[in-house]
Amino acid sequence: MDIFEILTGIGGLALFLYGMNVMGDSLSKLSGGKMESILERLTSTRIRAVLLGAIVTAVIQSSSATTVMVVGFVNSGIMQLGQAVGIIMGANIGTTITSWLLSLTGISGGSLFVKLLKPSSFSPVLALTGIILTMTAGKSDKKKDIGTILLGFSILMFGMETMSGAVEPLAHNEQFTGILTMFANPVLGMLAGTVLTAVIQSSSASVGILQALCLTGAVGYKTAIPIIMGQNIGTCITAILSSIGANRNARRASMIHLYFNIIGTVLFMIVFYGINAFAPFTFLEEQASAMGIAVIHSLFNIACAVVLFPFAKGLVRLATITVKDSGKTSAEEAAQRKLPPELVSLDERFLGKPGFAMELCRTAAAAMARETRECIFLALELLEGYNETSAAEVVQKEQLIDSYEDILGTYLVKLSGKDLSRADSQTLSVLLHCTSDLERISDHAVNILDSIAEQKARKQEFSEEAMKELGVLIRAVHEIVDMTVEDFIRKDIAGAICVEPLEEVIDGLNVSLRQNHIRRLRSGACTIELGISLEDIITDLERVSDHCSNIAVCMIQVNEDVFDTHEYIDVNMKQSAWFTEEVKRWQKVYYIPVRKEGV
Repeated sequence: MDIFEILTGIGGLALFLYGMNVMGDSLSKLSGGKMESILERLTSTRIRAVLLGAIVTAVIQSSSATTVMVVGFVNSGIMQLGQAVGIIMGANIGTTITSWLLSLTGISGGSLFVKLLKPSSFSPVLALTGIILTMTAGKSDKKKDIGTILLGFSILMFGMETMSGAVEPLAHNEQFTGILTMFANPVLGMLAGTVLTAVIQSSSASVGILQALCLTGAVGYKTAIPIIMGQNIGTCITAILSSIGANRNARRASMIHLYFNIIGTVLFMIVFYGINAFAPFTFLEEQASAMGIAVIHSLFNIACAVVLFPFAKGLVRLATITVKDSGKTSAEEAAQRKLPPELVSLDERFLGKPGFAMELCRTAAAAMARETRECIFLALELLEGYNETSAAEVVQKEQLIDSYEDILGTYLVKLSGKDLSRADSQTLSVLLHCTSDLERISDHAVNILDSIAEQKARKQEFSEEAMKELGVLIRAVHEIVDMTVEDFIRKDIAGAICVEPLEEVIDGLNVSLRQNHIRRLRSGACTIELGISLEDIITDLERVSDHCSNIAVCMIQVNEDVFDTHEYIDVNMKQSAWFTEEVKRWQKVYYIPVRKEGV
């Protein structure tokens, strides 16, 4: 084997690993976080968790990614350790699908059907289809992702073929065959598989490399089986690294993954080689094939899941003993307990799956919007009757909403650096802009609370006329906040378009209320102190409606790729006949007559 064959082999390996990575990422992006969401929600029973773990891993083509997600779920409190065991078992089964795909490279035969099954026959067609889909996708994320999946698979198969062809001369290299003979020792072979997989952090990739070596004809089952056993242990390194810095239960989840694979491997080695000592398996001396590797890989992982399934609780206890509960709550865990689950779930481990991370951000933003609505509504209720309990709740909610803006905003900034689909990029833009408006609405709720508290301290009350007019404005603001929050949560663009006409009417209500307020000041029906308090409340209510308008317009702009807010409102909306009719409709619902002097 000369230097050029070595370079060809390295190139084939690089293409193989790159193709696997591209295909896995594109499959995950195409799912849009749905696979991970399924894991989060549908793991009520252990058998269902095993099945879901297998399906999700088969779809995203990575058991390492699945186990890292599990560590993140457990760390954020979304999932219990008992549920994690089932998913980990299922992930080990699901990852074997890759070895079956790669086994197609070992197909040989002269018939047309067999030739069509060979990757060298269909990969070019898939590559051509993939590049056409990618180049003609335009704004279609789904079309582009499908094209990238096809390209990734084609690169994967081409890399496999290239790597196999490059190492073929090694079959006649005595030094190489001597090294492989050394790995026929079960312990050494297992260690080799463990180290290789730990380095590249992918059992699917290391199995693929082994399958490529098998195509040389120099690798026997006696060598391949221990390496496969070690590969299952080596893949645990990803979850272990991911659990560093996580809470106790998350570290226990990574230990469950490790114990499951170690115990399964040790049991298999003892039983298999124990039987082999008394009744030797003749197939061990045969040359291994890519298909044979896939069969062994699948049977081993399925057998491990079946044997250890009844002992799932034992694995949890073993992990709990290993990662002991000190009885003390860490600062991070104590802080998490004070936060709502939507914020706790924003774990940085999920950033590796941007589609799912965006789903978590949507959920958190929706929770923030609901809290904001409750905060402003509660503050407005205090105008009818002030009490310290409700006042304290308004302040508490405002502080919680500040936490939402801080934590969610930071997470969104980190997520913006990831490879997002067009739809997710649009959602991220909306969330980044709108969370600040939601937070400002809660600030105005506190401002209104302060104005009411000052008025109560002075033991002063608004006149009946002022309260009646203020009630009209409050009902309109109540309507626009409720409408905006619901449209934001549902991502309802058609509903968001209807917000701006109501905001226009609220601006008119403010003008009417101020004019009547000035009349009352001049006539002596209102004091300066009450006038200042009323002006502050009116201003805050106007600002609340402005922020609702900002949220609605942002949703519309991002959806239509328009970025000039003022131009959009003044030209695209306010000059339309529909807008004029909508304003008239709302004016019939919310109206404050301007009274003349002396009336």
